[in-house]
Formats: sequence, C-alpha cells, structure tokens
Amino acid sequence: MISNPISGMTYFLNGLGLIQQKSIRRFVLVPLLINILIFSIGLWFAIEQFEGFINWALSSLPSWLSWLEWIMWLIFAITFYGLTFFTFSIIANIVAAPFNGPLSAAVERHLLANADFSSDKSIAEEIISSITSELIKLKHSLFLMMPLIFLSLISFAFPLFSPITAVLWMVYTVWVLTLEYADFPMANHSMTFPEIRKRLASKRILSLGFGSMVMLATLIPFVNFLVMPVAVAGATKMYIEEFKNNP
Repeated sequence: MISNPISGMTYFLNGLGLIQQKSIRRFVLVPLLINILIFSIGLWFAIEQFEGFINWALSSLPSWLSWLEWIMWLIFAITFYGLTFFTFSIIANIVAAPFNGPLSAAVERHLLANADFSSDKSIAEEIISSITSELIKLKHSLFLMMPLIFLSLISFAFPLFSPITAVLWMVYTVWVLTLEYADFPMANHSMTFPEIRKRLASKRILSLGFGSMVMLATLIPFVNFLVMPVAVAGATKMYIEEFKNNP
C-alpha cells in the first residue's frame, strides 16, 4: 500500500465505520463515555479561559506590530485550543487506556480471523501495564515539549517568531497523537515503545497523515467526543495493513 499522508488520513476515517460493527460496538462504549465526559470538561474550560488568554497574549504585542493583531489572534487561538484539547486528550487516554487495548483487539479479530491475543496476565496486571504504557508515552511527550515551551516564551517576547512556533507545535501534536493511538495495536503484540517509535518513523509521512486527521477531529467540538474509539480502530487497521508484516 502506498505510504502517503492521504492513506494515513483515510485510516482514521476507516475507524468510524469499524466502531459501528456489531462485534466491536460493545468495546466502544466505555472509551466513548470517558471521552465525552473529559472533553466536555475541556470544552467548558476552553470557553471560560479563552478571552482571558487572548487578551494576555495580545498584550505582549508591540504597538508597531499592531497591524499583525488579527494574524496573531488567529495563531494564539489555534495554539490555545490545540493545547487545551491536547491536554484533555492525554487525560482521557490515561483513564481509558485499560479499555483501548481490548477495543483494538476486537477490531483486529474483526479484520483478521486468525488474530491471537493469548496472555498470561491477570486483569489487574493488564490494567497496570496499560497505565504504565501511557505514562511512558507521557514522559516522551513531555521530553519533546520542553524546547517548544522555550520557543513559545521567546515568541511572546518576539511575536514574529509565533508562526514558526505554531507550526512546530502542530507537528509535535500530530506525532504524539500518532504514537498515542498506534501504541494500542502494537502493544497488543508485545512491542516496546522504542520499537513502536521506530516502526512509525519508518513510514513517517503515512503516520503523520494519520495523526493530522486525529488532531483535526480533536479540535472540532463534539466531533472530538468520537476521536478516541475511532482513532484506536483506525490505528489498528493501519497497523495490520502497513506494519504487521513489515518489521
């Protein structure tokens, strides 16, 4: 299959159809409810804090750059909503992690008749393992975030750097979201986090295409309620067709 960003985006959209399959629907309910609850809180927070953030951000704009105010308003708005929903997405994924692995397994069983997920772990061990995996991903995300925070601080002092910083934040978010959801099908097959990163990096354009669609859907109020189960299902199909037999 051709590895391009359009293919990656299509896999996310495929997830929407997959979660409606009879054999998969029962695994969708809990992640969906968790996502709705946490993103509802995130949406309320974004609406409440948006005006104050924009006023504070624009106050750093020098008077001689006032003609750029509408552009900076747009950049700050996208950055604010992106970071807000990204943060709440992390929280939702940590809470729902024990349920996303079984959802991914159900999707793989639907797509492959010979799918095997035999495990000697107890339910408690599976829960601990899934939460530990989320914390490893979070550690990686925070490590990558540090230089971006530094660049953001520079952008507030020198607003002309803001467009560059906004683009870098978008690329970062897309990559982290790709890692987040591709982890579930790959971890079901006992891949370590470094192995998962290496696999995704081997088809980086495809992977970023998938992540960009996840990010876009995450930014759309109410549509983001469906993002988690759709992304898990889509990432599972992507794993089967692009990575399963391509070490």
